[in-house]
Amino acid sequence: MREPPTHVSDREVLATVRAHWVADVDEVTHLPVGFGAHHWRASVQGTPRLFVTLDGLGPRHSGESLNATYAAAAVLSDALDFVVAPLPQDGGRHIVPLGDDALSVTRWVDGSSGAGPLRDRAEAEVTAALLARLHAASPPGGRAWQPLVSARYAAELALALGRPWDTGPYGEHARRALSDRIEAIGRWVAAYHRLAAQARMRPWVATHGEPHSANQLVTTTGRVLVDWESLRIAPAERDLRVLLADGHADLCRPEWDMVEMFDLEWRLDEIASYAQWFAAPHQGTASDEVAWGGLRGELERAEWSAPTTH
Repeated sequence: MREPPTHVSDREVLATVRAHWVADVDEVTHLPVGFGAHHWRASVQGTPRLFVTLDGLGPRHSGESLNATYAAAAVLSDALDFVVAPLPQDGGRHIVPLGDDALSVTRWVDGSSGAGPLRDRAEAEVTAALLARLHAASPPGGRAWQPLVSARYAAELALALGRPWDTGPYGEHARRALSDRIEAIGRWVAAYHRLAAQARMRPWVATHGEPHSANQLVTTTGRVLVDWESLRIAPAERDLRVLLADGHADLCRPEWDMVEMFDLEWRLDEIASYAQWFAAPHQGTASDEVAWGGLRGELERAEWSAPTTH
């Protein structure tokens, strides 16, 4: 998130990190990176030691499911050198409750990340190689994928759109944009659940979920994958879609109906998250501006279609 949280202070974050992970950390600095979670750099005498994450809990994750997911990522990190997983505390758990949220840490990694798309061919080739290794690994424990958006979502959204969203500067804009596309949203939901039924018949592997360049760090020793909150056992196409989105279909051999399903999932999950965001009070912050751009992007982008030759 671009702004620090209002419900948790830097002092609380520092105290929690010192109590459960590294006692000599003496400073935390909020970082305006990512979207959905809050992050800090934890330092010892000016030297970065840990990357700290505050995840919100709710429909996507309970404390127990998030801990299990991060524990599964830690198992993968023992086998795969490019997996940067959350670190356990002395008691073995990977999260600590902080208010209604969950705090976790990873080792600090010096490196640079991208903006999301994999437009560069060399970058796509390295990503394809990492994903091939991930998908070939023995699946750890953790959560199996299941549809993120209910089959009733379009009807529930239409009901919510029937009342004004006087919630902030983007509320009515978001409501009108969603209303204009409610028929398409209904069609996307129906296709998504039809394909989800087919997914149960396919092979499932360990998947990152969002292995785009923004969740990769290029270091002096190679490329690593970060942000494992979305780790699930699922069809491989859940990850492969990032290669296909920018024209690198020759780097993998996907099942095209599964690619379509995960493209629909991404679109619908983003729409559902942003609809909830703007139906709630908001102030017009930098994060709100990012969310508004994200909502418009998913509502307006072209519908997915398989290549005519593959």
